[in-house]
Amino acid sequence: MWNKIQELLTQRGMSAYELSKAAGYDQTGIIYRLKNGAIKKPSFELMERIADALGVSMDEFRKKEEQ
Repeated sequence: MWNKIQELLTQRGMSAYELSKAAGYDQTGIIYRLKNGAIKKPSFELMERIADALGVSMDEFRKKEEQ
């Protein structure tokens, strides 16, 4: 999951900190926990907020990563 988020961040020139702020989180902790694998199954709300912050559909995260 994080690989896709990182790809979208890179495309948009955003950092994890900027994503956190754009998603409405005061602290970056939840984003960094997702990045570091501490969150194995992110909630729908978290993914919805990330998708909105990145300007993509939730379907973007359902696509299989290309090998």
